[in-house]
Amino acid sequence: MDLLSTLPGSALEHFFPAGWDLAAIDKLGCLNGKDLTEPRPWWHPDFQLIPCGSLADFDTILGHAIALEIRQAELAGQPLAFILPVGPMGMYRWAVWFLQEWGVRCHHVHGFNMDEWSDASGNTLPGDHAGAFQHAMEQAFYGPLGASTVPLAQRHFATKDKLPTYAARIADLKSQGARLVTVFGIGRVCHIAFWEPQFAADYASAQEWAGATHRLGARLHPLTVEQNALTSFKSWTTRVPAFANTIGPGLFLQSDGILGGADGMLGRGMQWQGLSLRMTLAHEPTPWIPSSHMPTLPGKLFALADLLAPLDAECN
Repeated sequence: MDLLSTLPGSALEHFFPAGWDLAAIDKLGCLNGKDLTEPRPWWHPDFQLIPCGSLADFDTILGHAIALEIRQAELAGQPLAFILPVGPMGMYRWAVWFLQEWGVRCHHVHGFNMDEWSDASGNTLPGDHAGAFQHAMEQAFYGPLGASTVPLAQRHFATKDKLPTYAARIADLKSQGARLVTVFGIGRVCHIAFWEPQFAADYASAQEWAGATHRLGARLHPLTVEQNALTSFKSWTTRVPAFANTIGPGLFLQSDGILGGADGMLGRGMQWQGLSLRMTLAHEPTPWIPSSHMPTLPGKLFALADLLAPLDAECN
């Protein structure tokens, strides 16, 4: 007895994205060890999965990778466009530490935050609100960099007026030789930024889907709301907005490099990200699973080793 055998007539019968083959996804949940980590034919030759033994290791290594991108671009005299997440977050502390140790200035960095909470019309919280992603970035990354920080004019946040300008700004930077790097986490429903799987139904083809650059007031999947209630709002579901502004695949699939993070362990053996990570790594790329496209790009995905362990049931 499981979800597949009890789904008909249940409250969940029409809950999951229409393009999800739940039986196929169930088989992915069985993957472990080499069966999970062995490269798939669609993986980019320069894509790497890097297991991390602890959260401390994860934060440090991912922070080092971010800082190294900034340092290498500075040494090359190259502009660097970063698409940045709020979640995961612990790596920013270490990125700041390495940059300050190396004496690296961030005058050549252009930061594009990938998403922001909104209402259905794309209106967002004030940037200094405690729940705003802009506030989180200022506190975790831009502020602690001090005098070496990213210039104010080169920090871009996913507001109603600024998000629609991302595509042109990034295209202009790339025309000047900039490298585009996307830093990302993986959502419970396998979103990248807040680009949800159900959006696939709105496009006539995978090619059209892949060209979409952004959405204002994007309608979030209920699992996304509940994921954020647990990870960002300390279980207070009614404080989580039901909409967000977000970049789309038309931007993150342009990346010259990616730095991903999967750190979704909750303690005492509980987690929320093991199946989402398996869908990302082992499902063929499809608009219905946005994160499945990330291994097709060059770069690294850092994941807590516990997420790669067998997904055996345990009553906590």
